[in-house]
Amino acid sequence: MARKLIIIGSGPAGYTAAIYAARALMNPLVIAGYNHGGQLMLTTLVENFPGFSKGILGPELMQEMRLQAENLGAEIIDRDATKVDFSSRPFKIWVEDEMYEAWAVIVATGARPKWLKVKGEKEFVGRGVSTCAPCDAPFFKNKNVIVVGGGDSAMEEALELSKHVNSVTVVHRRDELRASKILQERAFKNPKINFKWSHVVTEIVGDKTVQGVYLKNLKTNDVYFFKCDGVFLAIGHEPNTEIFGGQLEMDEKGYIVARDFTRTSVEGVFVAGEATDYKYRQAISAAGDGCKAALDAINYVEELKAKGIIKD
Repeated sequence: MARKLIIIGSGPAGYTAAIYAARALMNPLVIAGYNHGGQLMLTTLVENFPGFSKGILGPELMQEMRLQAENLGAEIIDRDATKVDFSSRPFKIWVEDEMYEAWAVIVATGARPKWLKVKGEKEFVGRGVSTCAPCDAPFFKNKNVIVVGGGDSAMEEALELSKHVNSVTVVHRRDELRASKILQERAFKNPKINFKWSHVVTEIVGDKTVQGVYLKNLKTNDVYFFKCDGVFLAIGHEPNTEIFGGQLEMDEKGYIVARDFTRTSVEGVFVAGEATDYKYRQAISAAGDGCKAALDAINYVEELKAKGIIKD
């Protein structure tokens, strides 16, 4: 028997959607994935999510949201959705070899940061390596950090960090930036921001936290140690939307196109969080998207009930 609603993905968007849907007696199924909880599972203290005056650890916040959804009646399975068929209703979603059907679907699969794939990178996540300056900049007050990248995201990270740190060194593999002119001008005028042109990071080193990196000059091939207290990666994100290829309209980067806030190109399929949002990428904005997607899905299911398509 087809379910009323299936939510694909966890994290703030997926769990918030589950909370709203469960309270509406939709009995949603959440396909959370093996790596459930989203990017907050890789963070330490979260100070910018409302409701926690002293902050809360990222994994703890995700666990609380998950428990809230479960306590309200959501069913959660920690396996990956591997295939979908949105060509007919009810929609079909496969979790490995097991197939589920639903009249409405919310895609909340999020995105993942691009990594440098160098030694020490994953080991120091949350201990000096970060992909979010608005999240982590206050922890580096009066310290020296580097930002890797040369686009708009890198300049935004550098400018945000400059409000807190002693110095920011932008490490870019080219000899000019790809960022918009206005962001370039702001960065060049900022006395705290310096640049390492035609350089790449080859290794991140430290003890309990980051103590520095090894940089390679691409023009001379010289490799040398550069002391710093933090490494902020700003080389882009990739949406986790591969299984929706050919099923939903996406942009050139793979982000799902949303119309009228949460609706996708397929009626009855909704999207929330970083699977569609490449701009804000914050836990609270993803949670807001999850709320909106759930309310839209609830209304859609009610319409199907009114038409006699779904029987309670």
